[in-house]
Amino acid sequence: MEWNGNHTSVTMFVLRGLSDKKELQLILFPIFLGIYLLTLIWNLGLILLIRMDSHLHTPMYFFLSFLSFIDICYSSAISPRMLSDFFKDEKRISFIACATQYFIAAWMGMAECCLLAAMAYDRYVAIGSPLQYSAIVAPGLCSKMVAGAYVSGFLISLSLTVSCFHLYYCGPNIIQHFFCDLPRIIPLSCSNAFISQIILLLEAIFILFGSLLVILLSYAFIVASILNISSGKGSAKAFNTCASHLATVTLFFGTALSVYMRPSSSHSMKQDKVLSVFYVILIPVLNPLIYSLRNKEIKEALERVIKRKT
Repeated sequence: MEWNGNHTSVTMFVLRGLSDKKELQLILFPIFLGIYLLTLIWNLGLILLIRMDSHLHTPMYFFLSFLSFIDICYSSAISPRMLSDFFKDEKRISFIACATQYFIAAWMGMAECCLLAAMAYDRYVAIGSPLQYSAIVAPGLCSKMVAGAYVSGFLISLSLTVSCFHLYYCGPNIIQHFFCDLPRIIPLSCSNAFISQIILLLEAIFILFGSLLVILLSYAFIVASILNISSGKGSAKAFNTCASHLATVTLFFGTALSVYMRPSSSHSMKQDKVLSVFYVILIPVLNPLIYSLRNKEIKEALERVIKRKT
């Protein structure tokens, strides 16, 4: 706490962490460290593979490389701090560090929503208008959609961070989470947080539901296009091109909606922490696997790169 004239203000927050049990923390540390290292290795490896192999220089893999970059940044904003907190009795984080962590995590999270919507549109054009695909989804349009995703995420994250952290905090300063999350921070404010809550709600609806609406509409047109394909083999091939993206969308939006869009009366701290671990820690490591394990083009590209190097 810091004394300012006639009142005190919070200069740091205390994170509760995943668990208070030291024995459990010692077990969780190597597990989450391994997951974080795998996240870095697999996503960096996928980015390098896409850059090195000319056969993967297509819009789908262009978007995928930026999705991997987002996953690296998102995980790196939270995981290193969480890992270091396993060895601390009191998990303190400064006011500025907390704001920075939330800003980066929110930026990457919002950008991923927009990018997944762009990837859904790409799959719709590839299946619905295959002959015009190269003309519609040109490199210039791909770059603009990626830039739009990053800029939108940046601006919205900045406005959310400023609206939350300009509030007056006089205590308590304990965040019931293992990272700085806005819905857990705003209730700690001593000033009127109504405007910040409205901004949070509106921008969550605009980005989360806006992106989800674009994805649902794209898949509605994709299903209609697949039903018009006469051969069963052609339908199966068309669906396989969407399976990885559909799995990623289901995991990401399913966990995000279950955490942030439930009524506050049904909120459980432990349930929220478990779901948050899933979308903060596990999804960034699962995304490259989802796109790689059953992807013939990725496997062939990896074989070509290995042959060239050896």
